[in-house]
Amino acid sequence: MKIASSLKSIKKRDLDSKLVRRRGKIYIINKKKPKFKARQG
Repeated sequence: MKIASSLKSIKKRDLDSKLVRRRGKIYIINKKKPKFKARQG
C-alpha cells in the first residue's frame, strides 16, 4: 500500500479505483487490481 499526500494521481491510474473513508483516513481501493491500494495521511 502506498501512502501519499495526494490521492488524485493514484486514482487516475485505473478507472476501477474507488475512494473510501475508513477511521478518518482516506483510502483508494481497487477490486480488479489489488496492488493499486493507497492511503492518504
